[in-house]
Amino acid sequence: MFQDISKSIEACAAHYGDEADAVKTYLTQGQAKALSLPNRGPLKFDDNGEIDPAILEAYSEYGFYIFENALSEEEIADIRADLQKMRDNFPVHMGADTDAHGRPALGADNKAMTLQWARPLSDPLGGTEHSNGRHQVKLFEPKAANDAPPAVPVYLSGSLQFSPACLRAYAHPGLLKLAETINGPDFVPFTEGLFIKDAGLGAAVSWHQDGDTHWDNPDFDENIHGFNFMGQVYGSTAVNGVWVVPGSHKQTRANIVKMVEEAGTERLPDAVPIICNPGDVVINNRQLVHGSFANTGFETRVTANFGFHKRSSVLNVKGAGIHAEAVTMDADYIDKRSRLIGLAIDARRQRFPDETPYHYEPFAKREGEFIWNEAAQAELKDYNLMDLSI
Repeated sequence: MFQDISKSIEACAAHYGDEADAVKTYLTQGQAKALSLPNRGPLKFDDNGEIDPAILEAYSEYGFYIFENALSEEEIADIRADLQKMRDNFPVHMGADTDAHGRPALGADNKAMTLQWARPLSDPLGGTEHSNGRHQVKLFEPKAANDAPPAVPVYLSGSLQFSPACLRAYAHPGLLKLAETINGPDFVPFTEGLFIKDAGLGAAVSWHQDGDTHWDNPDFDENIHGFNFMGQVYGSTAVNGVWVVPGSHKQTRANIVKMVEEAGTERLPDAVPIICNPGDVVINNRQLVHGSFANTGFETRVTANFGFHKRSSVLNVKGAGIHAEAVTMDADYIDKRSRLIGLAIDARRQRFPDETPYHYEPFAKREGEFIWNEAAQAELKDYNLMDLSI
């Protein structure tokens, strides 16, 4: 069962004036199409402990797959508790150094990018040169309520330094086994963050593809730019969630301007929303055309994002300069960034001692190096300066 969002659909459509009926139809039909796809279910393994081939086939065909109840209620409760602590320590407003209690705000003294803000219900990236111009079109920006704040948080980068619960989720053994299956046993990190789309306030993220560096690579394939896991803290709907164009990850870089022009609307007809309950985790190919509309509904979405790459996609490659400074990522650089995996595995082992931990092959003889404690957590500060952005 999924949450009833009929009131949110009505609220969303009301912002579109003469197009209200068309928007309502788009959201309703999109939800039905999404739920009809054969790409959701539990994270299953065969008798040899390998990922169920049917999952891999569906992921390859559609570019995304929804693992239902991948995160336990206990784990989601941990993440929500951390989220509450983090939000209580957010800057009192954009640009402030202190929180509402007068304490130094979360991320105030970080060198790396941390909390990003936007005007409520805006599309801050669409049609700009930000992120190498990947957000080619600007989405409709509904009018926010008169009492809405001037800016709202939309993304927390480097989230694992602030949340031990998110760090533990990062080491989920089943999800890391899937990362190994798709990207090889020497897979490496990408970036981690929290997407925040508060009810009635959350900003849009215009249609885009995440990959940047390998579109013209002679060895191009559907997995060359990696993937993101998207853990749903409160669930995801047709109103507040990410929409994707199934199968678009297999093609060359999309001309999104042309796609919108041919459709005659920003509501791409082939797109479907990612529909999830709390605890569901989505694997989303970074080459998939995707985006999200402003959250004019009554349900908040918070997504814990963490992604992984094939080692061959980043080794001795100059980064895209989007999530971190554009540097050439050699073996030592990759090894230093990948240590987060070892630390996360130990953090999870301590919290869930009855679970069999994942064994990360590159650190097979070095597992004793990675001991999680409060000091180790503190040392993660600014780790995202080394995000492996491609």
